[in-house]
Amino acid sequence: MGNGTAPLFELGSIVMTRGVDALVQAGVFDSPLLYVLLHVVGEWSEMSSDDRRRNLQAVLDGERIVSAFQVTDTVKIYVITEQDRSVTTLLLPSEY
Repeated sequence: MGNGTAPLFELGSIVMTRGVDALVQAGVFDSPLLYVLLHVVGEWSEMSSDDRRRNLQAVLDGERIVSAFQVTDTVKIYVITEQDRSVTTLLLPSEY
């Protein structure tokens, strides 16, 4: 995994889906950018070892990078940086 401090890749534009925005507006969680920061420094401890390995390889190969974070007991979000590093999206599993 990453060293926890230095970005491992470019993020591009950072956007969130309507579903994530609605949860932020409702106060379910208030720091969506925290998850983007964890994503870009390789803090993927909530993911399986296979998914972590895939992300590390994707960083090296310039492929799409997908992180998953359990925000609350019932809310999980994905953070996805596209292959061309033009955009990073926060979304709910139901929006994937």
